[in-house]
Amino acid sequence: MPGINAEPRVLGSIFRINQNRMYNHDRPPYKDHLDLWFWEGERRAAVSGLFVRFTPEWVGVGAGTHHFDKERFPIYRAALRRAGPARELAHAVDEIERAGYPVGGEKYARTPRIAVGDPAAERFLRHNALFMHHELPKELAHDRRLLPNLAVHWRAMAPVHRWLTTHVQGGRL
Repeated sequence: MPGINAEPRVLGSIFRINQNRMYNHDRPPYKDHLDLWFWEGERRAAVSGLFVRFTPEWVGVGAGTHHFDKERFPIYRAALRRAGPARELAHAVDEIERAGYPVGGEKYARTPRIAVGDPAAERFLRHNALFMHHELPKELAHDRRLLPNLAVHWRAMAPVHRWLTTHVQGGRL
């Protein structure tokens, strides 16, 4: 992805590890992992991204969005109502799931009564996020094979990331 951006700083690509110990100094931090995030376009306008998470137990690799904000959610739903984008998303997710990556983000129990452009995309009306995640062994965190491993997984997850950047980040109602 030639347009991918990274800023090597906290509040850029690096999410800080929060340790609110104001009232109890003996308590462990409530966030014990490190997240890195890479996006396309302007950071504040980015809907989807590629991410990696380092925890004491595993290294996570993923792509997508963990929440549509109130401005982007209607754009996401509008894209699902159009035949081309709906078919494209259904195909991309099918391909990713066949590769072994579960797609997350389903929040709503019922499907709203909104016409979709392709019946195969109807299930995505129950989503308020759209992401994939895969866990790797923690030993990869300090191994030179980490970057090639991340690249393999991100390549597989790229179709949904591209769909989100095209139809939601750059989309219209």
